[in-house]
Amino acid sequence: MSPSPYAVRVSAPAAKVLDALPEHAVDTVWDILAAAAADPFRFRQFDTGDDEGEDVRYAAVGQLSVTYWVNRPLNSLTVLNIVWLG
Repeated sequence: MSPSPYAVRVSAPAAKVLDALPEHAVDTVWDILAAAAADPFRFRQFDTGDDEGEDVRYAAVGQLSVTYWVNRPLNSLTVLNIVWLG
């Protein structure tokens, strides 16, 4: 049996960005978050030697990037920032 996916929460600043994105970009954000919720450590960090910051993750696909925090005790992700270069 595979582990349950992490719950996804969106911070207020990230929600404002999400609301302003075109529909296709919003769909991509949710696709990224679905992959992250299934395996939060799938996306490699630029600096993999940062043990203290390993729970702040960055995932990028094309013109879109999402920064999220993995809350291990609550089994959830909190989206901190969304950047779309459109």
